[in-house]
Amino acid sequence: MEKKILVVDDEAIMREMATAAFTNIGYTVKSAESAEEALEILKNESFLVMYLDLNLPGMNGVDLCRQIRSDNPVAICHAITAYTSLFELADCRDAGFDDYFPKPTDLNIILKSAETAFEKLARWKVLTTDRPAPK
Repeated sequence: MEKKILVVDDEAIMREMATAAFTNIGYTVKSAESAEEALEILKNESFLVMYLDLNLPGMNGVDLCRQIRSDNPVAICHAITAYTSLFELADCRDAGFDDYFPKPTDLNIILKSAETAFEKLARWKVLTTDRPAPK
């Protein structure tokens, strides 16, 4: 059972750090530097756990989450931002985020949130290796 995570952040160091941390504990990780790139990835691959930066060039993370939710309502999306004054928690909840992490966040908390997300998906019995990408 492959546990895949999509990380979307316009800062290369954040993508690299998250990818290394998740990979080191056994997750398969793909990253994107923009919402548009993430949507292209999601056309071809299925990810059920995602970490989305809110302040992205072009489409922001809130709008990206709304798009992901419309295509795949089961996906678990986590918001990550250094701009808490721009993106209110209520807006994030309304967009469909499952959790919200202000930067900087303790990496152990992020890793635990991934574990919890995959446990939830296992309970929901939606995590399979042959699940097709959402349309």
